[in-house]
Amino acid sequence: MACRVRSGASSRITDVVERIERFEDLVAWQRACELHRQLQEAFRHPAFAKGFSLRDQLERAATSTMGNIAEGYERSGAKEFAHGLSIAKGSNGEVRSHLYAARDAGYIAPATFESLRDLAEETSKVIAGLRAAVLRGAFRA
Repeated sequence: MACRVRSGASSRITDVVERIERFEDLVAWQRACELHRQLQEAFRHPAFAKGFSLRDQLERAATSTMGNIAEGYERSGAKEFAHGLSIAKGSNGEVRSHLYAARDAGYIAPATFESLRDLAEETSKVIAGLRAAVLRGAFRA
């Protein structure tokens, strides 16, 4: 499955609640998946061959972000979903932190860093918005 947001998809909770049938429909998961995909592309750069440990940490954090969104959605109840989203947001913060280390070590170019950081920040905002909606009762999994 491609990670891309469907054409015409909105990141506004009120616009998408009616169309959510599985975790793959969640914009938060789609953004996290796209971040993971773009990280995979960055890992192909030869400089990352020297940074196996950092690459592994980035991979795990990005995968954790996606996985916790999915796991929270599939569990029963809003509290569990919100908890999964909270963990996902933390993992996404870890991705952003590791991106700084990768940039500083010369594993990724400044432009790649900025693009990945911006996507990670956007992903964090979408996760936070979805979590707030879940806690308000405006979204039910």
